[in-house]
Amino acid sequence: MAWNEPGGGNQDPWGGKGGGDQGPPDLDEVVKKLQAKFGGIFGGGKSSGSDRAGGGASGGPGAVGVGLIALVALLVWIGSGIYIIEPAERGVVLRFGAYADTTQPGPHWHLPFPIENVYKVNVDQISSFPHKAQMLTRDENIVDVQLTVQSRIQDAGDYLFQDQNPEKTLRDAVETAVREIIGKSNLDFILTEGRSAISDRIKSAAQDMVNNYKTGLEITSVNIEAAKPPEQVKAAFDDAIKAREDKERQENQAEAYANEVVPRARGAAARQLSDAQAYRERVIAEAIGESSRFLAVLGEYKKAPQVTRERLYIDAVEQMLSQTSKVMLDSEGSNSLMYLPLDKIIQSAGDGAAAPQYKPYKPAATQAPPARRDVRENSRGRRVR
Repeated sequence: MAWNEPGGGNQDPWGGKGGGDQGPPDLDEVVKKLQAKFGGIFGGGKSSGSDRAGGGASGGPGAVGVGLIALVALLVWIGSGIYIIEPAERGVVLRFGAYADTTQPGPHWHLPFPIENVYKVNVDQISSFPHKAQMLTRDENIVDVQLTVQSRIQDAGDYLFQDQNPEKTLRDAVETAVREIIGKSNLDFILTEGRSAISDRIKSAAQDMVNNYKTGLEITSVNIEAAKPPEQVKAAFDDAIKAREDKERQENQAEAYANEVVPRARGAAARQLSDAQAYRERVIAEAIGESSRFLAVLGEYKKAPQVTRERLYIDAVEQMLSQTSKVMLDSEGSNSLMYLPLDKIIQSAGDGAAAPQYKPYKPAATQAPPARRDVRENSRGRRVR
């Protein structure tokens, strides 16, 4: 039953006062009673009047409890400084808000809050952003360039504290590098074979700038997605590119033809040189043989001049007559006029008859005039020498 109901005796749970006084309880008494209850648990309160009379201090079991709780709290506070850095992360340690150290992957410990704090930064994550601009080239042409820049965090400490906005600094550095490199290049070089070289130059120039500003970022790649002239002059540039491609195709065809013809010509030249060398050796050998034969004949001529001359004459006549057509005439027993069929002899010689032709001729029945006969008689005594 409640203390203020009929029959409850008007017993106040805080002060034990009853009666007709229904005012609020005394606050000092309430505080003292609460202190007494909690002091009994931790040993910090006073007990009965005998304790006050004996002048006793705090109890033994209460002091042990307080020390145990304090020790547990201290261990929990110290253990809160243990942290683990993943392989893709770096830990940035702050001591009283100032940069202190950068920790590598693995388990670590730092002084707990509020002395030190740790920020984990992912250094393997690749971030990219596009960049598009219309720029003026060295040969005073306009080109539209679209490129993509990829980067990652290289130094976590610089990334967090050295630059207020590293990403914006990176974008500004890329734009500056693009304008510088494109402005030093010709349009044809940009549109054709120069994309790779220009990408490397832009990457190097932009990286130097972000390093100077200590942004802690590393540019991993710069890819030129598109580089083209403005739409107003695109048709003219397409014609120029087509003409350049035709030129390259014709150069390739000419090179292929040269690769085919040059070895053949070199082979023919080598063959002709070999034939000329063989001819040279043959002519020299024949000349040496002729000279040797002449020297041998000269020796024989010195021994017997008359015999050698007759022999040479006979050999010459034999060689000459063996290659011509001959007609044998027997005029001893006939007084008829004879004539030679020169047309047939010439024709047979032109046909290339190899063997000598001996063609008998039958004299005509008519008699020749006496003058003709005298000529024939005179020719009988002649002798071929």
